[in-house]
Amino acid sequence: MAPEQPYLHNLSGVFSAPIQAWSDAHGQIRHAGAQGIYCGDDRVLHTAVLSVDGREPEWVSTQLRSTKETDYIYFVRADAEVADPLLSLVRTRTVESGRIRAGDDGESPTGCSGRVAETLHLESAMREPVTLTVRLTLGADNTTMEHIKQGGANGAAVQPQQTTWSWRDEDTALALAAENAIISFEGSKVTIEWAVEVLPRVPVQLGWSVDLTDADSPMLAGDGQPIFAPASDDPRLNRLLERSVSDLNSLRLAHYSHPNDTFLAAGAPWFFTMFGRDSIIAARMLLPINTAIAGGTLRALAGRQGTETDHTTAVQPGKILHEVRRTVLTMAESDQALRLPPVYYGTIDATPLWICLLHDAWKAGMPDAEVEELLPNLQDALEWLRDHGDLDGDGFLEYLDASGAGLVNQGWKDSGDAIRWHDGSLAKGPIALAEVQAYAYEAAVVGAEILDAFGRPGAQEWRDYAGRMARRFRAQFWCEDELGPYPALALDADKRPVDGVTSNMGHLLGTGILNEEERQLVVRRVMDPTMFSGYGVRTLSTTNGGYWPTRYHAGAVWSHDTALIISGMLADGFPKEAAELAAGLLRVAEANDWRLPELFGGHGSDTMHTPVPFPASCRPQAWASASSVVIAAALTPAGPAQEDLLQASAGSL
Repeated sequence: MAPEQPYLHNLSGVFSAPIQAWSDAHGQIRHAGAQGIYCGDDRVLHTAVLSVDGREPEWVSTQLRSTKETDYIYFVRADAEVADPLLSLVRTRTVESGRIRAGDDGESPTGCSGRVAETLHLESAMREPVTLTVRLTLGADNTTMEHIKQGGANGAAVQPQQTTWSWRDEDTALALAAENAIISFEGSKVTIEWAVEVLPRVPVQLGWSVDLTDADSPMLAGDGQPIFAPASDDPRLNRLLERSVSDLNSLRLAHYSHPNDTFLAAGAPWFFTMFGRDSIIAARMLLPINTAIAGGTLRALAGRQGTETDHTTAVQPGKILHEVRRTVLTMAESDQALRLPPVYYGTIDATPLWICLLHDAWKAGMPDAEVEELLPNLQDALEWLRDHGDLDGDGFLEYLDASGAGLVNQGWKDSGDAIRWHDGSLAKGPIALAEVQAYAYEAAVVGAEILDAFGRPGAQEWRDYAGRMARRFRAQFWCEDELGPYPALALDADKRPVDGVTSNMGHLLGTGILNEEERQLVVRRVMDPTMFSGYGVRTLSTTNGGYWPTRYHAGAVWSHDTALIISGMLADGFPKEAAELAAGLLRVAEANDWRLPELFGGHGSDTMHTPVPFPASCRPQAWASASSVVIAAALTPAGPAQEDLLQASAGSL
């Protein structure tokens, strides 16, 4: 039986990587699902329930100030001569992250720190003073994220006897503070109680906070300048860009081995860590407005580029990693038990995408000196395409989990049931994905350009490699159905084209691997109503046997997936179609308080007035938030500043 992953669509969260706090929509943190306060991959508090005179105040509104700060507005029932709500309580929750600094220089980061704080603002319009007992009940625990994701409710209970306590060999600590309150302890339950008198029109403010430290965390709060939102003449685009940039700033992280190189965590709550593919794609989308994230991402990943071969970690010389965790990550997927090591390299596309990001960051203004420092990593990555990415020497990049405990699928659609034939049956590996061949083609072309520009040898070898790849792809990847020809999803173990009709074909646009006729065929297919829902491009066509609108990689719509297709359309000269897709995503953002979800249901806009949530979708999620820059480029009318954004977006993806 598959584990019951908690749903998130009806929760509220505040975030500042690697700290996050999740509550119900009304601001109460209850011991249920993913709710709680987290430091990295550990939940430290599972409960924070507020009551006034023994009753929970009645919620009326949630007001988002930023990704790091939210107001929850309540009314408190009290004796009154009128029925009007005259006693209000505003609960403002904020989160901040920082670094533990130690060593002789006092600057070297040794771990992460953060604070989750709340202010409770009481105000009355009643005639007489009101005496109240305000109580906050906290529940302390130490539960891992992987345990929660698989439906587990309890980890190791923590039983504090004072306001500061530690666990995991004292690497992790939590300090509780509350002014003018009585704090009491009973097992893992902590109670904070205030006795207050609220005078008419005289506000009363209470507060409490928890300071979190994790001296052994591999992830640190991101350093350097935040990302800034560009301005648009369209107020809807402004709302989207402002919300997206707020989300992106909350996802800024660094690894302790490269503390000055900031990248974007993949998403909250499940993927608050370094992900090769996700971090690269998000950084690439952001290049029109920010190059610093790209530089940090490139260097952080280059610092852990593979140097050996090990089936357990899937590492190979020159390979870019998939993800980094504190410990072994154990998960259940269908009938397979996954056991991923702390640093795992099971990805087929991160390496060519790293090369493409290096090129596009250079073109977007990354200093030559910074590019030159990464040229040895570029050479190693190119050689991985040739020497290790191709498992059987047929000229295509393919993957197969050799460990028996790693990811079965290692492209961006990495769930176990993602690679399907037209009839819905699963393809058998090794799998050579269509878009990965296009990434490799583009990586070889742009890699050769960099080598030439910096006077390094070998450029012609990679141009020849790209030429051979394009010819092989054209000969082996095309299928046909009742709507005409289209690129297959993949080649299977027998080198047969897997004929599933998927969004993957849209990633070929903008890479250069398609000729003009082929580009038109792909654009026509992804815009067909069987693929385009009106909100975005479905991961799988409605004509295919495995289609279901809320199947993770076989029917749902992913914001970044559609945005990558939009970017390819802009690069290949299809602005009308790009604008139509972008308008669909803008409707999705508007229906979700201007936050683009990681994914949502593939239901058609003709049957659903608003997009149907995918309930376990990350919020925020880096490549979904970064998609706002692509949407803006596709929807911005022509003009000098707008043309710059359009050209930069089209050229960087």
